[in-house]
Amino acid sequence: MNVLITGGAGYIGNELVFQLINNPAVETITVYDNLSRKNYNLFLDNRFEPRKLKFVNGELLDSRKLRKELNGIDIVYHLAAIVSTPYATENSHLFEQVNHWGTAELVYALEESQVKKFVYLSTTSVYGAQDEMINADTPPEPRTFYGSSKLRGEKHVERLMDKMDTYIIRCGNVYGYSPSVRFDAVINRFMFEVNFMGRIQINGNGQQTRAFIHVDKVVRVLHNLSANKTPLPSGIYNLSDQNLSIAEIAEIIREIYPFMEVLYIDQHLVMREIKVEQDTRISPLMDLPPISVKEELINFKNNFSFSSYFENMGETPTR
Repeated sequence: MNVLITGGAGYIGNELVFQLINNPAVETITVYDNLSRKNYNLFLDNRFEPRKLKFVNGELLDSRKLRKELNGIDIVYHLAAIVSTPYATENSHLFEQVNHWGTAELVYALEESQVKKFVYLSTTSVYGAQDEMINADTPPEPRTFYGSSKLRGEKHVERLMDKMDTYIIRCGNVYGYSPSVRFDAVINRFMFEVNFMGRIQINGNGQQTRAFIHVDKVVRVLHNLSANKTPLPSGIYNLSDQNLSIAEIAEIIREIYPFMEVLYIDQHLVMREIKVEQDTRISPLMDLPPISVKEELINFKNNFSFSSYFENMGETPTR
């Protein structure tokens, strides 16, 4: 099996490469990435078997290069995207160019290819902000340029469902340690702030709830889609694990760092929220041992090289 991953040098892509490269059924992995996030950790990760791995510095809008690299590929994971958190309300043109039209160019190339399976990592942001619990039947109502551009990308991807096994995975907010971790994601940012500055900063009143999922669980589901471990029909699926308010996350982190301070910005504001019901159709692919959010964050903490704040103050955080 030959695999191509757009955005393979990114947060999720780095871990997906590691999972797939240890799968005996995978012969080659092509990482197709423009390195726009200036993240080079993939190239320094000594877990990889280099003979299986190939890197292509490419743009989604480069249709000629896309068509060339799809030759001989069996499965494509489309992870490449412009992502901005927490609001994703700036630079609408860039979101449209990459997330919408970049996905369109990839779909055009796939329509002319012999690829057998396509996985598009979308986002629960396509649902916008809603008071009710969301499921896969909830009509999308995006409120950000990011969410709108990903939804437009989905519409192109849907054309492939008659040609190959096609999965649109609407993913919740991803957190957790990876060599290519994104520190603009809210939980990851909190962990960095408290470990090195002794405090976290919360926008709004902290009661806003979001759907979260650990990066290991996302990668496990993506990997298992390639293996047909639990065959799924083509379709749209939600991928989330827990609905947590920002205040709840802060309290979990406080259990690990008891002397953490919390700074509220515009505490009077009620921020948008989204709660996503677990999609039982895809959850069997999340076949990892149970672990609490606190345990996950302790594991995250243990990957930091040092702690600027607590250890220098003579305090020992809970481990």
